[in-house]
Amino acid sequence: QVQLVESGGGLVQAGGSLRLSCAASGSIASINPMGWYRQAPGKLRELVAHITGGGRTTYADSVKGRFTISRDNAKNTVYLQMNSLKPEDTAVYYCAGSFSGYIYWGQGTQVTVSS
Repeated sequence: QVQLVESGGGLVQAGGSLRLSCAASGSIASINPMGWYRQAPGKLRELVAHITGGGRTTYADSVKGRFTISRDNAKNTVYLQMNSLKPEDTAVYYCAGSFSGYIYWGQGTQVTVSS
């Protein structure tokens, strides 16, 4: 079983930056892919970015050029660097990973961007 714990959310002004972290309970080398999702009030959960074990990344069009996903297998952690934040980025951000045919989710961390 995999446990994922997010951290790094908070309140930031538009144009600011935050870095989210997702720490796994064990080795993430076998968790492939890993990704970040977000859910704003009244909206469906959507993919923000994901990264494969080989480091290939995919981003939602709305965050391309502003967000960067990365993984540090030695630290069992996945990161989401978010720059040039906009009010529409406000949401609960969730980390997720695929392992042995299951999708594991973290509890989420709130990101609020004020205008």
